[in-house]
Amino acid sequence: MSLPSDFLWGFATAAYQIEGSADVDGRGPSIWDTFCAIPGKIADGSSGAVACDSYKRTKEDIDLLKSLGAKAYRFSISWSRVIPLGGRNDPVNQKGLDHYVKFVDDLLEAGITPFITLFHWDLPDALDKRYGGFLNKDEFTADFENYARVLFKAIPKCKHWITFNEPWCTSILGYNSGYFAPGHTSDRSRSAVGDSARECWIVGHNILIAHGKAVKVYREEFKPVNGGEIGITLNGDAVLPWDPEDPADVEACDRKIEFAISWFADPIYFGKYPDSMLKQLGDRLPTFTPEEVALVKGSNDFYGMNHYTANYIKHKTGTPPDDDFLGNLETLFYSKSGECIGPETQSFWLRPHAQGFRDLLNWLSKRYGHPKIYVTENGTSLKGENDMSLEQIVEDDFRVKYFNDYVHAMAKAYSEDGVNVRGYLAWSLMDNFEWAEGYETRFGVTYVDYENDQKRYPKKSAKAMKPLFESLIKKE
Repeated sequence: MSLPSDFLWGFATAAYQIEGSADVDGRGPSIWDTFCAIPGKIADGSSGAVACDSYKRTKEDIDLLKSLGAKAYRFSISWSRVIPLGGRNDPVNQKGLDHYVKFVDDLLEAGITPFITLFHWDLPDALDKRYGGFLNKDEFTADFENYARVLFKAIPKCKHWITFNEPWCTSILGYNSGYFAPGHTSDRSRSAVGDSARECWIVGHNILIAHGKAVKVYREEFKPVNGGEIGITLNGDAVLPWDPEDPADVEACDRKIEFAISWFADPIYFGKYPDSMLKQLGDRLPTFTPEEVALVKGSNDFYGMNHYTANYIKHKTGTPPDDDFLGNLETLFYSKSGECIGPETQSFWLRPHAQGFRDLLNWLSKRYGHPKIYVTENGTSLKGENDMSLEQIVEDDFRVKYFNDYVHAMAKAYSEDGVNVRGYLAWSLMDNFEWAEGYETRFGVTYVDYENDQKRYPKKSAKAMKPLFESLIKKE
């Protein structure tokens, strides 16, 4: 069991979750700044206004990465820090852009390979107010293309680009359930605007077009000179049938992945939406024009994989409600025979099940023709961690075991199953603003003391990563 000699491992974060400095050096508000200000939207009433204060602590963060032995670091750019109003005719904020240029220079000087995510959920608020953000295909895709070009031009030294992080979350959580910014949902007790049956599918479609446009710009205008690669990061959970003897549950397992992952990956690899989605959603799923197919099909140099957990899948009968986004099925933590999929964590949706990671790596590899895969997020919260003493928190054996089990499952997928996995970026370098869950849920390998000047304390899991990967990566 092994990993290739040039395997890249490290950690991942996102701008709004760690940077803070929300109104420093000309940054404009994002939809998350606006969403956090609405009472009741964030569990602890917090926001990313200060977070881990990483905008002002880049040296400290790079020193931390170096001390842990990380070979790579995935971070995201705050669009509204670079173009405060977001649009293609709006001014670029040079201070914001210079911050990221210097950060990449400093990472490279420290021997750390940067992976840049252009978009990790924090749309400039001005674009949402100006034309409805993601819902306006022509405007949004043109503005994203411009934003991407600004970054590609400013940071030629970065060779690994990710267009969008988890478009499923932007689409479903932002425009169906309404739990994430901008909070659209058909539930009028929670939002005055939204159509859960339609808007999420429009948003997903428009993100695919924007991704395709950015990739075209990179390949035509920058890659010939700079080299490098570009792709998208998609999230999805592993699946096991609730009743392995029931063909309908077995079939529902594939449908669950198709509704979560293939919604985006099938257009990118095959130029069309999955049949299971077309069958259930009909004309609510937008159609690709021939020009759009040409843009989107073949637009991944690599597959970015975010993965955390697994579910037992139980099919449903009858017609699904209009706001169903799972594929007419239930996701459960217990099987028909009473087997539990994995232990509880602080996150209601997350239960470790490492074999599921290997299974899903194989599923993706087979379906999409053995693409190069970077695991761009993987990690766990720990039940009750926020209520523990510092002495207890840094002894995070549960997280150590999670990483050990999952990384070994990935190494088996590579060395025994032939899956072309080339990198792994653990979520997350440090505890941070966990979106709607606020600061109550911690995912970091480093403890951040929010009450005491954001001081960082590496946990046992932080120090376990280097020996874990050194034991698996082949020596050249």
